[in-house]
Amino acid sequence: MAESLVIRGGTVVDGTGGAPYEADVAIAGDRIAAIGKNLPKGGEEIDARGKLVTPGFVDVHTHYDAQVTWGSQISPSSWNGVTTVLIGNCGVGFAPCLPHQRDMLVKLMEGVEDIPEVVLTEGLPWNWQTFPQFLDALDARSYDLDVATQVPHAAVRVYVMGQRGAEREDATEKDRARMAQLAAEGIRAGALGFSTSRTIAHKTLAGEPTPTLGAAEAELAAIARAMRGVGEGWMQVISDFDDPEAEFAMLRRLVEQSGRPMTFSLLQREQRPKLWRELLDKVAEVNRAGFSMKAQVMGRPIGIMLGFEISQNPFIGRPSWQEVKHLPFAEKLAILRTPEFRARLLAEETGDPAMRHRVNTWEKIFPLNDPPDYEPPSEQSVAARAAREGRNPEDVAYDLLLERDGRAILYRPIINYADGTLDTVKLMMEDPNTILGLGDGGAHVSIICDASTMTTTLTHWARDRSRGARLPLEWVVKALSRDNAFAVGLMDRGVLAPGYKADVNVIDFDRLNVHAPEVRYDLPAGGRRLVQRTEGYEATIVSGVAVSRHGEATGALPGRLVRGAKSADAKRVAAE
Repeated sequence: MAESLVIRGGTVVDGTGGAPYEADVAIAGDRIAAIGKNLPKGGEEIDARGKLVTPGFVDVHTHYDAQVTWGSQISPSSWNGVTTVLIGNCGVGFAPCLPHQRDMLVKLMEGVEDIPEVVLTEGLPWNWQTFPQFLDALDARSYDLDVATQVPHAAVRVYVMGQRGAEREDATEKDRARMAQLAAEGIRAGALGFSTSRTIAHKTLAGEPTPTLGAAEAELAAIARAMRGVGEGWMQVISDFDDPEAEFAMLRRLVEQSGRPMTFSLLQREQRPKLWRELLDKVAEVNRAGFSMKAQVMGRPIGIMLGFEISQNPFIGRPSWQEVKHLPFAEKLAILRTPEFRARLLAEETGDPAMRHRVNTWEKIFPLNDPPDYEPPSEQSVAARAAREGRNPEDVAYDLLLERDGRAILYRPIINYADGTLDTVKLMMEDPNTILGLGDGGAHVSIICDASTMTTTLTHWARDRSRGARLPLEWVVKALSRDNAFAVGLMDRGVLAPGYKADVNVIDFDRLNVHAPEVRYDLPAGGRRLVQRTEGYEATIVSGVAVSRHGEATGALPGRLVRGAKSADAKRVAAE
């Protein structure tokens, strides 16, 4: 096939971890045809001189389960060089689902993903009941990136057990057998794995835990054995590890019974800042024993955004806030600006100790500027600024939040920042038994905005970090592309070499940046979400077609549903 596109003269960072080199990249159809110097002219050309040419990034933890049913542009991930996303994370999703069970799943996703019920009710087409039917519905759609799926445990549990499943009753032997059958059916239909949640943080807005919290080992073991029978897919888990010895021992038994890879979220928690090291040591033991386990980590803190226009702010737990929280933003802001209301609100206290720790720990709350600093030093905190100015931190925070016409945002890193630096995150990232994930682009959309972690991982660790050692550019690109793709069985992408899928980024690395979060009301029913614009992506190419040029969508939608694991059908660069 004649070359349809040639990316000319760029610095190729090919995803293998090898040193960057200057070359042309020729694409024929949806595959990379050749890489070399002075390649023949293509039907279309992109001048990449002075730019990086990388594989498209693969985000394995995105929660776009709702958005992919109503949208075609899967932003903000597609603004961040991502060309493949994995949904169905943490055991939550919308399939399988019987009509009378829809409300249960909507309420769960409303709480877990911070998307209002009206958005989900209006947006979800519900043109499926079984998981294979859900895949068929996605297969009929086109996107600006590829979408891969996992079978979510909560949906399966509710589908089989109804209200008993939602209320976390123990599954019977018959229940377990049916859940195992459905998990296997979903993977055979094209899912890349099965996911479950064992964390208390995943709740409905009414405070009800996710149906899978505390699911018995026998239930998970039945599903694990079914996955062994299929011989495909990974198991994705999130757990609190409150009893790390017992919990990890169970996960290891599941890996052994399934014979399949497992991944779980690895976090540095403020309450137990060294637990991550213990867990990684145990992961190493599992891999030395001949099984496969990877911990998912994120390249920056996991934190919440605090602002007057979004879901949380430092005063959300105070009595006077209840008077204004449901008002339209313009009305709310007018009241917030009055001296009387301000004085009354600041004189109150946040009653709930957990919430107070979350939103009033002033030495751990920082202004989020443009571009944001995700490794802020302590002297930039609200507490430090208040001390310099001889003021109360509450007063300083209030003034900061009124900036930008009341749309300013403060940042409270909760996870991965117990030490006030990202040194621990660097150790996590460099461990051979971790992969980069946890961007949550479609979840917690009025509290966090972490889909941009794909870009900030590249800029912070390979270019900008000033508070410690950096990481080689080629290492970071490999971690964002090849390592994630191969971890989920997509061996056809993540590397720039002949025969691989033509998912490519052309990046102006000097200009690459993420802007401060902003609120948009672009979900169904005018629903609200936080997004971050990026600059520096000169082109993002999916299956050989440019979906964006110079930061603007082209309107092309070559992305499709990915069904099942993929093998590389070509001369592969040795990347093992």
